[in-house]
Amino acid sequence: MNWSIAAMRTAMTALSLGLFLGLAAAPLSAQSALPPAQDLDQLERMVIATLGADIGAPGGPMAPIDRRMRLAACAGGIQIDPPSPGAVTVRCTTSGWRIRVPLTRPGTSYAQGNPVYGGGQQGQPALSNAAIRKGDPVQLIAQGSAFSISVDATAMEDANVGNRMRVTTAAKGGIMFAEVLDAGKVRLIGFK
Repeated sequence: MNWSIAAMRTAMTALSLGLFLGLAAAPLSAQSALPPAQDLDQLERMVIATLGADIGAPGGPMAPIDRRMRLAACAGGIQIDPPSPGAVTVRCTTSGWRIRVPLTRPGTSYAQGNPVYGGGQQGQPALSNAAIRKGDPVQLIAQGSAFSISVDATAMEDANVGNRMRVTTAAKGGIMFAEVLDAGKVRLIGFK
């Protein structure tokens, strides 16, 4: 076969153009083949229901879940771990993703613009006659519909009845959030 230089250039240009157009169309078809996404509104409602506190409320999410994220739809059920200091972990065991949702510190409220600390007036520390004081031994209770478990813990801050506070146990040493029920008695938050 005897090819002229002009014919070879024409053939190479056509081949290059065809290859370019084929590669340029590939990302478009790949985008349309993405798996279904998790409904972030539903995820946010589940977190709020589990924590028992709305967005911006003490013990609730600090802000709405970022809508720019795209998480794979979770077919096997969503797991919301007990709150850890400053955040709660939400995970899908079947899809393999997990996110941490920052929490509003217990004892503070940003709903009115100024924080409220430990049940005192806005911007003021808790009253000196708090039901539980920092360092006090407390009974930490976790309740379900058919059971109740209690363990000894230590208060990490002052709080009045009805307020939330941080406690720690000697066994694990981890920080947990609890609601003050009475003097010396607190209930684990987020445990259902």
